[in-house]
Amino acid sequence: MSEDQANPAPQAPAMDPNAPIFAPQNIYIKDASYEAPNGPNINFGNTQPQMNMEMKLKPTLLAEGFHEVVLEFRLEAKINEAVVYLVEVQQAGLFMIRNVPADDMKKLIGVAAPNFLLPYARQAISDLIIKGGFPPFLVPAMDFAAMLEAQERQMLSQSENPSPVVN
Repeated sequence: MSEDQANPAPQAPAMDPNAPIFAPQNIYIKDASYEAPNGPNINFGNTQPQMNMEMKLKPTLLAEGFHEVVLEFRLEAKINEAVVYLVEVQQAGLFMIRNVPADDMKKLIGVAAPNFLLPYARQAISDLIIKGGFPPFLVPAMDFAAMLEAQERQMLSQSENPSPVVN
């Protein structure tokens, strides 16, 4: 008798078809733009540029169980009114999400997916700025759970206090 027959390989347990699934399928840059109207030779003097960063989250259901989540960043550096550089990056991910209750779905799309995408967006933004001849900018850590809670509180307060209709 051979060893293979005496000690069969362990079988992986059968997957429950109803088990919750959150699985990144693909990570990609959907769009990126870099502008430095005055090039890297702008005279900073002793002045640090004023940084203005905006971030938006755009989830889209592409097909049953497949969600695209896009972290959209716009970063502008200015000295006085002169634009030093402008960077726009849309860091996207395709996520398979199945068998998840609605409340958990909000957390996966609004917290887990952007947390997964943030390091990629941070790297893309920093790379564009460095390749433009400027020191890197590191996108700070973000508390997506707190952002989701604030958004939900705002929506709740708007539904409790609707704006009056003026005729």
